[in-house]
Amino acid sequence: MTFIVVPHGGRDLNTRSFEISYRRLRMAAIVALLLVIAWAAMAISWLYVGSQAARVPGLRREIARLEEERAQVEVLSGALQRLEGQYTQVREMLGANRPADPGSIWLPAIGDNGVQETAPDSGVSVVPSAWPLTQRGFITREHLGRIPGQHPGIDVAVEEGSYIRSAGPGIVSEAGEDDIYGKFVRIRHRAGYETVYGHASELFVSTNDDVERHQVIALSGNTGTSTAPHLHFEMWKDGEAIDPLTVVSAP
Repeated sequence: MTFIVVPHGGRDLNTRSFEISYRRLRMAAIVALLLVIAWAAMAISWLYVGSQAARVPGLRREIARLEEERAQVEVLSGALQRLEGQYTQVREMLGANRPADPGSIWLPAIGDNGVQETAPDSGVSVVPSAWPLTQRGFITREHLGRIPGQHPGIDVAVEEGSYIRSAGPGIVSEAGEDDIYGKFVRIRHRAGYETVYGHASELFVSTNDDVERHQVIALSGNTGTSTAPHLHFEMWKDGEAIDPLTVVSAP
């Protein structure tokens, strides 16, 4: 192919011609096409990189939010671990994880007529000197019976549902419920002794029942005038309230 260039105006009006073979034209067209494709590829890649770069601020904000949430989760996890540790300590303090000594309680057998069978403990001292609980407890209020109108026994904080056992052999003189003691049991022992067990959640004995030392007579609770599960334990001697700890040794 021959290209003729004709100038307009001016002094030099000589025409010029250029000859280009088809082969060179095809090569030029191919090169131009390759350049266009390369440019298009670069433009597309630039658009992709630009779109990804535009997401960076949003991703950074999302990462910051996730890190903040992770920090909150770690704080909550630490608080939960502390609460679990405190809960375990409280359970250990109340003896919830300590099994009762099988030899320190007596669960009476029940006959067909519902009458308790004779206990094998008849040789034990008549003085009610046994601790009235099988699980570990803490004395939260002491005996103030020496002051008229004050607390005539001791309060022992213990987990609700713990065994309450008789401090000694005797006869149940009263088993019932009132506004102050809640569900309670009063036992008359020999030698002028009498014991009272208050704020129970369930009673296992009735009035006039014979009970033995260490016999389970009730379950601890929070009935009556009470703000938390505990056992109110009183001891009387010849009609006068005495400090139970002068007769019973707390474990």
